[in-house]
Amino acid sequence: MAVERTLSILKPDATRRNLTGKIIARFEEAGLRVIAQKRIHLSMATAEAFYAVHKERPFYNDLCTFMASGPVVVQVLEGENAVLKNRDVMGATNPADADAGTIRKDFAESIECLWVRAPNMT
Repeated sequence: MAVERTLSILKPDATRRNLTGKIIARFEEAGLRVIAQKRIHLSMATAEAFYAVHKERPFYNDLCTFMASGPVVVQVLEGENAVLKNRDVMGATNPADADAGTIRKDFAESIECLWVRAPNMT
């Protein structure tokens, strides 16, 4: 098994609802380590650049507006098979489809809210 790193971003609703500690604990309980972390407020330009891959999708503008609406927590997670483990801990993109005990099932208010995961950073 390979030690990997993956970027994760806890969205503005997670910071607004004071869920960051609970979410981070879930990653750590799953064997992932937070090796870097920072609370920042994305500008609209930064959000647009980060999500440019989705520019042609109908949700792009709403996503960028939401991500720039308040502070987010960006973090680098590290561990054995971190990318897959991160996905497992997060659960299905749609909280209605997520398994019990996953972050999305337990905390997400909607499909748009709570979490964005970036690609593998290895």
